[in-house]
Amino acid sequence: MDQMNERPLRGDSVELNRRYLDSLLVEGRIVGAEHPDTRAVLFGREFSTPIATGALSHLKCGMAAFAEGAKLADAPCFVGMGSPEELKSILATGAGVIRIIKPYADPDQILCRIACCEENGALAVGMDVEHSVDVRDDADSTVAGYAMKLPTLADLKRYISSTKLPFVIKGVLSVHDALVCRDLGCAGVVLSHHNALMRWAVPPAMVLPEIRRAVGDDLCLIADGGIADGYDAFKCLALGADAVSVGRPLMEPLYRGGPEGMAREIASFTAELRTMMVRTGSKDIKGIDPAVIRPAAW
Repeated sequence: MDQMNERPLRGDSVELNRRYLDSLLVEGRIVGAEHPDTRAVLFGREFSTPIATGALSHLKCGMAAFAEGAKLADAPCFVGMGSPEELKSILATGAGVIRIIKPYADPDQILCRIACCEENGALAVGMDVEHSVDVRDDADSTVAGYAMKLPTLADLKRYISSTKLPFVIKGVLSVHDALVCRDLGCAGVVLSHHNALMRWAVPPAMVLPEIRRAVGDDLCLIADGGIADGYDAFKCLALGADAVSVGRPLMEPLYRGGPEGMAREIASFTAELRTMMVRTGSKDIKGIDPAVIRPAAW
């Protein structure tokens, strides 16, 4: 057993993120409350819920079934790694797809995927910048047999300017990176540590408020990382997110119940979100008051 595996909890970013979310309490404001509206607009398209899918890849049931589940739930659909041919089948479902592309060492692998998104009706496109560096050292990583490369600012500017689609950077965990992304011309960022690639990573929900204050309405902020239910989603939305991204909790419902099962799970998350909204006097997504979130102090 190596040194990292000997201390699985020390610095485990997934565990830290879970503990932080669970430490946040919610102030009730039920007097005079109204039934809330959970509709959300991402990159110009309206959805019934701000509960987006995670940018998953290579699902055994097929990524088109994953996208169909998002379509049935009228939810934003982030998707990850895959061929242009697979992407076409995903987009054929009519889901609102945001394609997150890996930082391939070969720029043509990136540019052809961006072009495919644009030609086939993707809602937005982006890059999983955090997956460019190996988890154990600072070497460029390899993912599914493909060499990755840590993109320079010039590289990112090239990719962003190559398309008319909104561009999203995944892997942002600081005001610094959010401002750089804004200045590069990004439309949004995903606050994520990609399943603990970075040890001791700050929980996305912890940095959400300061990032929102820094960027104002210039960027769409999507909170990722261990969102387990609609209650987590509410906390992130209250802290400044425009939407949240849910990955692993959707996989079993999809495998067991197909696209309909996955859609029911998203609907369940949305119902939990709605419950928190009505109990905090939140009429809609944009109307959630950040002051209802209280850090536990005991």
